[in-house]
Amino acid sequence: MAAKQSTGSLAPVEADERLLVEAAQQDPRRFGELYEHHFERVYAYVARRVRTREEAEDVTSEVFQRALAGLPRFEWRGAPFAAWLFKIASNSLADRAKRTAKEREFYGLDDPPGADPQAPAAGHQEVERRAQLYRLVGELPADQRRVIVARFVEQKSIREIAQGLGRTEGAVKQLQFRGLGNLRSRIGQTHG
Repeated sequence: MAAKQSTGSLAPVEADERLLVEAAQQDPRRFGELYEHHFERVYAYVARRVRTREEAEDVTSEVFQRALAGLPRFEWRGAPFAAWLFKIASNSLADRAKRTAKEREFYGLDDPPGADPQAPAAGHQEVERRAQLYRLVGELPADQRRVIVARFVEQKSIREIAQGLGRTEGAVKQLQFRGLGNLRSRIGQTHG
């Protein structure tokens, strides 16, 4: 682990940034200055790696939420503060890719190899699967059902759902997580 440097031996820009970080560590309300200073770079980094503006906004929001939560543990190690934010962004993007892959697998969006999508039996099975999923979503608790429908049917972002429900984005993510978990367990019960 690198020894902590005094701000006197740092370049002026790095010293200013370090003072901002230390101020935010002492008073989280000061994090806004770091947010303003780094938002555009983090957003641009994320936007180049996702498909839609809404995804870029969601991931960027998540990056700064994680950064604020982890700020007390942040230590200077010779790299700029932005490098830490980009690492958080990279991890957030990787987590999102894993979740998307699991959701695609869960919802059966990838056809199995050799499947003929034009076959009548496959069409009937798809209709049955969707009908069952629709019934199971309808059995979810009301808040979970609203979030699942808004997110996956209406294709709304976490932020849009949070605003519509008057909840925090974190609460909406938790409702989505619980709703998907409930759906998985109910599908598992019906299929043994």
